[in-house]
Amino acid sequence: MPKLRIGVGGEREVSVEQEADVVVVGAGFAGLYLHHRLRGSGWTVQGFEAGHDVGGTWYWNRYPGARCDVESVEYSYSFDENLQQEWVWKERYAPQPEILAYLEHVADRFDLRRDIRFDTRVLGADFDETADRWRVRTDDDQVTVCRFLVMATGCLSSATTPAIEGIDTFAGEEYHTGQWPHEGVDFTGKRVAVIGTGSSAIQSIPLIAQQAEQLYVFQRTATFSVPAHNRPLTEEEIAEIKADYDGLRERSRQMVVGFGSRVPTAESGALEVSDEERRAEFERR
Repeated sequence: MPKLRIGVGGEREVSVEQEADVVVVGAGFAGLYLHHRLRGSGWTVQGFEAGHDVGGTWYWNRYPGARCDVESVEYSYSFDENLQQEWVWKERYAPQPEILAYLEHVADRFDLRRDIRFDTRVLGADFDETADRWRVRTDDDQVTVCRFLVMATGCLSSATTPAIEGIDTFAGEEYHTGQWPHEGVDFTGKRVAVIGTGSSAIQSIPLIAQQAEQLYVFQRTATFSVPAHNRPLTEEEIAEIKADYDGLRERSRQMVVGFGSRVPTAESGALEVSDEERRAEFERR
């Protein structure tokens, strides 16, 4: 194989593993669709994923109670009508295992894994202006040369543990919601401390509390949350959605945030009505 001399972390020679038109980093929702779309357009694609399989956020976030806060019928791909018709969501807001199973199904159905190297982390990338190519370096000491580099790493990809004094000498078990053990955790009879009250904590605290002997929650800033009103989807509801999936997608694309067309919206803004009307509407919802 030809050799390249790169300067990231000191000069050294590494083998060029291959060339591709596009390198895609990440195998979550965005990464999988990129593989499907680019391959269908005739591009050669090489994917890299630090995890052992597809899923992205839903591969890593396996903490108790993890689920999406976008309705499952919308938190899904729209590029293939047969896929929309064959997959049946069970709940209004799908839990993590169901979303991961969906992404695994998509990867199988469209044979997306064959161009993805799993258990492989991208360490750096250099752009060669002379050759007009990226040189992407991975943790197996190999380089992939490509014309385009796409980071499909999402916004929730880095699990950060706060620099709390004494954490290095803490003798108990320590977990992060973004890197939850795949085998799960048994909190029965244990004293548990949860630091933070963001989305992950709001979802996991009630379930951890059902097991733990004692649960302490440490909060810096209060979180505002509303009832999810989650429930199983009925057969009639699913049939109605599938009969007009294109219409659902189009209505959602007209929403300010790109989803939520099944949720009733108010005719006026919150600050355009009286305090009494606004509070009544908030309470109703």
